[in-house]
Amino acid sequence: MKFASVLNEIQKEIQSYPSIGAVTTTIPELAKVNPDKFGIHLTTIDNDNYQIGDSQERFSIQSISKALTVALAFSFLDEKVWDRVGVEPSGTAFNSLIQLEYEKGIPRNPFINSGAIVIADILLSCLKNPKEDFLDFIKMISGSSAIKYNNAVAESEKDNSFRNAALANFLKSFGNIKNDVDQVLDFYFHQCAIEMNCEELANSFFFLANEGRTKAGQQILNKSQVKRLNALMQTCGFYDESGEFTSKVGLPGKSGIGGGIVALYPKQFVVATWSPKLNKKGNSELGMFALEAFTTKTGMSVF
Repeated sequence: MKFASVLNEIQKEIQSYPSIGAVTTTIPELAKVNPDKFGIHLTTIDNDNYQIGDSQERFSIQSISKALTVALAFSFLDEKVWDRVGVEPSGTAFNSLIQLEYEKGIPRNPFINSGAIVIADILLSCLKNPKEDFLDFIKMISGSSAIKYNNAVAESEKDNSFRNAALANFLKSFGNIKNDVDQVLDFYFHQCAIEMNCEELANSFFFLANEGRTKAGQQILNKSQVKRLNALMQTCGFYDESGEFTSKVGLPGKSGIGGGIVALYPKQFVVATWSPKLNKKGNSELGMFALEAFTTKTGMSVF
């Protein structure tokens, strides 16, 4: 497959794509990002790499981190992790309180905010130095020692955390948060504030395309766990637009309001995109377009 020529075609098409969407304002620090940035990095299972645009500029991965926290929690607890969080699409807003009350404190999946907060609580119980240990995990799976938290973004999230604080306390009232709520939220805000570029992001998800093994050969999850997590990304990775992404792109993946999207084709490749302008569902407008064009042009999807 001539991936380089396909990416070059997409880059040309992006230049004439209507300028729609807007940078998120829910986290003020993220609103400062240049809205015109765009990059893609693709890495194949054979470690061939292709990139275009601003693929080497770091950005806040936000909710993309949820796939990595649940992978780490899954590696510790295996199937017991699903005793505290479900695997079904939510059908409601990613920060819904109503559904959480109706289902007695068990979030529908680990990618909505309440589910990710439960996973953060699990990691606080499993890790000796949670923020440091999680960052070390990210550095290991990505192969990059330069990855950091953006503390200004984490603080900005904390200052605007009213709904997430409500979710965490609601979860605590149902007994589904074991640790101190403020410590759980602090970890959650920092995991979302990790910054990566498209190459580092693609490398971080490589193990999910490679039967659980990183590029360096470390076994993170077994084949069955990888299958479960990839299926979860396919059905729940884009909130209310998960069905749309599945029908148009046809790959498991995860998005974040920082404008990043990562998607993978098991045993074939991982591709990461970044463009800060979001559509009405909170996913990157150009990222969605680029990935749909990519799988259409290559004919490579899981369907």
